Amino acid sequence: MIRLDKYLADMGVGTRQEVKKQIRQGRVCVNDNVVKSADLKINEELDLVSVDGNVITYTTMEYYILNKPGGVVSATEDAHDQTVVDLITDKKRKDLFPVGRLDKDTEGLLLITNDGALAHRLLSPKKHVDKIYYARVRGKVTEEDVESFRKGVNIGTAECEEWTRSGTLQILNSADVSEIRLTISEGKYHQVKRMFQAVQKEVLYLKREAMGPLYLDPDLQPGEYRSLTKEEIENVTKWNVK
Repeated sequence: MIRLDKYLADMGVGTRQEVKKQIRQGRVCVNDNVVKSADLKINEELDLVSVDGNVITYTTMEYYILNKPGGVVSATEDAHDQTVVDLITDKKRKDLFPVGRLDKDTEGLLLITNDGALAHRLLSPKKHVDKIYYARVRGKVTEEDVESFRKGVNIGTAECEEWTRSGTLQILNSADVSEIRLTISEGKYHQVKRMFQAVQKEVLYLKREAMGPLYLDPDLQPGEYRSLTKEEIENVTKWNVK
């Protein structure tokens, strides 16, 4: 059971004060009856709630897979830039957030949800969640680089070393601009870019293709998103993080 004003506020109808005003104005119905009590207790599964004739279905958790485009920041709000949450235009809840961060110029898979417990499992430094990236890199990537990444590289400085865990580097094309796929199990600041800097190369383009059991939908263009399927939700919420 949940208060009517909280029910409506959670679903993005307005702030608590705004929905209380709508209730007082007689614009809200519960089971086809006009109600004017903001503290009326609602059964989220059984009661039918509407505002101005529009049914408002209560959703406890939302899960979206977004193909993040470049130029958008991984945040819930920003004073200057569009955020990844801004891109979810048909969201029902107002408490969505991105699980982890991708740099502003990085594209690819980003999970948007309000499931804090899941986010903690996927992001906790004590967990080691595999993340797969595709990148175009200035410079010829070599088998020596593959071995360096396997052993771990120092992405810090000579005075303050910061070594990465083992990563799996796959060379797709070695040329003046190489193409690679990299699997890592950490999320250090600018990690992929710093790993290549450590072997004297520069990441020109970066896209995340997978995180744990979630893979980027190839049908999603940059900026597009969709709700996770029931199977995907079960996979990610029940997934055993190593």
